[in-house]
Amino acid sequence: SALRCSLQFLGNIAAGNGDSQNSIWKCAFPDLFLTCLTYSDEKVIAYCCMVLFTCLNSERVRELLDPGNLPVALRVLKVYKEQLESEWSFLIVTDHLLKCPELVKALYAKLSNQERVTLLELMMAEVSENHAVTSEEMNVFQRHADFLAGCFQEKCEAVLKLTSAEDGEDEEALVTIRLLDVLCELTSKNGQLEHLQALPGLLETAIDSLRLTHLAGRQAVNIFTATHAMTGQEEISHPAVDFKSHLIRLIGNLCYKNKENQDKV
Repeated sequence: SALRCSLQFLGNIAAGNGDSQNSIWKCAFPDLFLTCLTYSDEKVIAYCCMVLFTCLNSERVRELLDPGNLPVALRVLKVYKEQLESEWSFLIVTDHLLKCPELVKALYAKLSNQERVTLLELMMAEVSENHAVTSEEMNVFQRHADFLAGCFQEKCEAVLKLTSAEDGEDEEALVTIRLLDVLCELTSKNGQLEHLQALPGLLETAIDSLRLTHLAGRQAVNIFTATHAMTGQEEISHPAVDFKSHLIRLIGNLCYKNKENQDKV
């Protein structure tokens, strides 16, 4: 109770007060934040996220890039994954961490496949929002797009593991499916479209993946087979079911008003 109350008090005195935020950051970052974020009590974790969110700014987010401080950002993502109702951890990720492409890259390298799916779903929610984008935000999205396109090109063949029943929930394949979802969304926005259309190899990778998944579906009855009889709700909602249609959507977006890509296809 004392720890909960102390954190609430810190959150209150930090709200809207730059001097308090500076003092808390100086005394509590990173050790005290990390201790509280890994505490066994959910409310202590939630209040710690509130204090961390209140103290963060663009300068301090860059401090998280330091290898000794990166565990704080990693822990926030774990908290969000484990306690989905925790609004503060969600806000830390969307309002701060996703605004720093270098941090996203550093986090991604350290995350498990399940955690990568969580991060990509948060990015998807951010990209899908319909609001006027500033030039700074546009630059951030473009750098995210470069990174995610590179990850997709590197890992796209992982999806083929889903052709065998025992790999029906292959985590690496699920990451690739989420990468494709975000790329589809990014290429649906005018701001990122031209940039992604010009990326070397992305279109070719999408076409090769479509060819390979189509071939895999014809060679045996599996998740990529067009006439695959669905049995039960679980299979119908399998994320791989839309994979081919999303590849076609990505290819279509990359060809939109772009003669060079149309000719390639």
